[in-house]
Amino acid sequence: MLEYDVVAKRIDAHGSAAHCKDAEIILDTDVNGRADAFNPAELLLAAIAACMIKGIERIAPMTHFTYRGVQVRLHGVRQDSPPFMASISYELIVDTDEDDRRLELMHTNVRKYGTVSNTVAAATKLEGRIVRASKA
Repeated sequence: MLEYDVVAKRIDAHGSAAHCKDAEIILDTDVNGRADAFNPAELLLAAIAACMIKGIERIAPMTHFTYRGVQVRLHGVRQDSPPFMASISYELIVDTDEDDRRLELMHTNVRKYGTVSNTVAAATKLEGRIVRASKA
């Protein structure tokens, strides 16, 4: 089993910082919010996006899937009482020349092997689609 450790500490009434390995991320823990940091809900969405992108990074070499870039767009809907992320939708945008079948297979594998996305999907509605980046 893999294990992970993160330490977070309050800086002041406007924010906190989380540390792991040699990395630090500033957290929006201000009750009024702040524009220069992720709040907890946004961090959850970012974690899902990172999980999906990392999944593509891992799966692509094994399946000889070629791509030039990946973008994930997420939208979360928060229920107020009790506070709960009621649903999360996403669009996984891949810049690739792979055919539609291989693109869908990538989506299946990303969904099947994502630690964070599987954890979130077990707790709330997580649904989305994979699309080919438009050639603009």
